[in-house]
Amino acid sequence: MEDAPWAMGRELPIVDAPVRERADAARNRRRILAAAERLFNELGVEQVSMDAIAAEACVGKGTLFRRFGDRAGLALALLQEQTVVMQEGIIRGPAPLGPGAPPKERLKAMARAQLALLAEHGDLIAAAEARRGGARFQSGPYTFLRMHAGMLIREADPEADWEVLADILLAALASDAFFYWNRIREHELERIAAAFDMLVDRLLT
Repeated sequence: MEDAPWAMGRELPIVDAPVRERADAARNRRRILAAAERLFNELGVEQVSMDAIAAEACVGKGTLFRRFGDRAGLALALLQEQTVVMQEGIIRGPAPLGPGAPPKERLKAMARAQLALLAEHGDLIAAAEARRGGARFQSGPYTFLRMHAGMLIREADPEADWEVLADILLAALASDAFFYWNRIREHELERIAAAFDMLVDRLLT
């Protein structure tokens, strides 16, 4: 089993935090993201092409592709603020999401925060995860949540296989699973969260 990435008391790092850029580049970025958000809200994420976003933002397609790569990259950028806020809450926010609560309660709070994000921005999250095979597991937000879940699992049970258990728990928070439970089976958010709570209690005795 590999060493935990938070060894030696290091704090979890914020991933995908905004970076400084030139004023003109920042303006283009804001224009593109605003255009993408308008079109996604109006037509649905799956119905919007990169050509349409470039036209709406009044930028060249080359600029759009250089900045974001594809529609999944745009979705990730639009989610940046929400994911960074959630990460800040986990690192420095009040308990139970932040430090100070027992590890199992923090895992449950993390799940509720992610479920709330899925309820509000699920289509964007699904688009971001659809970039390529395994994209979800390589994304900054997933890496952060996996590190955090692993830390809490080890704290709750030092003998537990945190690497596998972290991925098992996060599988229950994937966008496709959430859509099935919430949109197809019509399970309410609280029912899904309560089931996750039970899963944590059973896995970490």
